[in-house]
Amino acid sequence: MSTRSDNPNQTDIPRTHTIKPMDAPPMNAGSTTAQLKGDIDSGRTGDKNEVFDPGLSPLGTDDEAGGNPMKPEQIDIARHQESAARWRHGNEKDSYAHGHSRKALAGYVGFIALVLVLFVGAFSMF
Repeated sequence: MSTRSDNPNQTDIPRTHTIKPMDAPPMNAGSTTAQLKGDIDSGRTGDKNEVFDPGLSPLGTDDEAGGNPMKPEQIDIARHQESAARWRHGNEKDSYAHGHSRKALAGYVGFIALVLVLFVGAFSMF
């Protein structure tokens, strides 16, 4: 990290406040992709913790570069589906890891116990 010679505590790189919680942008008509990204970063969609997540390219950049930017109506629908409609009935389907985590834990503990028994048995013979 480079520093300025006049003040060693001041850097040339601006601070990114990634640990401060973010507020969700207001739900209104004519939304932008920045507001959709704000919904994700604020935790409104339920996908992640509510902190700023810097990205290499902003959401929607690829669509704009390809000559097919999303219409505000499409973004409004996406914002609605990602927030209210998506979590209305709760998360009914658990992922594979949720359904099998106890089996994996029991297998791991069993393996450690087996290694411990073999290790103790090997040293008790001497």
